[in-house]
Amino acid sequence: MRPVTLAATQMACGWNVDENIATAERLVRRAADSGAQMILLQELFERPYFCAEQRNDYLDFATPTLDNPAVSHFRALAKALGVVLPISYYELCGLVRYNALAVIDADGEILTNYRKTHIPQYPGYEEKFYFSHGDTGFQVVETAFGRLGCGVCWDQWFPEAARALALQGAEVLMFPTAIGSEPHAPELDSSGHWRRTMQGHAAANIVPLIASNRVGEEIVGSTISQFYGTSFIAGYTGEILADCPEAVEDVITATVDLDEAATYRANWGVFRDRRPETYGTLHTLDGVTKMTG
Repeated sequence: MRPVTLAATQMACGWNVDENIATAERLVRRAADSGAQMILLQELFERPYFCAEQRNDYLDFATPTLDNPAVSHFRALAKALGVVLPISYYELCGLVRYNALAVIDADGEILTNYRKTHIPQYPGYEEKFYFSHGDTGFQVVETAFGRLGCGVCWDQWFPEAARALALQGAEVLMFPTAIGSEPHAPELDSSGHWRRTMQGHAAANIVPLIASNRVGEEIVGSTISQFYGTSFIAGYTGEILADCPEAVEDVITATVDLDEAATYRANWGVFRDRRPETYGTLHTLDGVTKMTG
């Protein structure tokens, strides 16, 4: 047996960075007090989701990894509590900016700095203005409690991302998120679709999965967004083990046995029976033309 207790948090964010970090710390401590060993905070929690509109002054929010207040703060907290903490932040590297995730181990060390691969561009989600496409590729790291693979928000809609992580040996998948209302279509509620997509990743790859989303109303310029939370933890067959049914501040935990999941994964045969030589279409963008360069 190799049990590990997983946690997801969700919170509202204002424009005071120190206050947001303090709120996040309180939730992390609450999760740790409940026995959590691997704890997920939401995407870009230092501020409101500033990507709702294109503003030149918001480009100044980006910092180098080791200069970022949240990364520095939670490195110390991870070490103090002995927990694993992936921390989402806005990274500046040279002249380029990324939507990044510093995966911090239980000793406070940064195991990897993942850069979000898929960058959306949509009304209310103007990320291509702020971020370059990530150049790190999907990464799996050995943490104190198991092998962890992470994506960030829009990455979670792509089955290729979850499969790439599973193929590299991920035993747990984590996706920090910022998703809510659609300014161009206020009647659309994507929360069920969002959840079912990731439950499918957990079931198809036979790996437990954690998703953490923000909550509350945020105003950026003339754009008003409502973030719906519904953070959850899915088991390795896609079942919901714990969830936050309402758009309120919350912490959830669930314990999974990674050895049990590994045995089920091996017995089920989906990785044994893969046929990579037949998947050439996946190397194209349009289903026809193989990409080059």
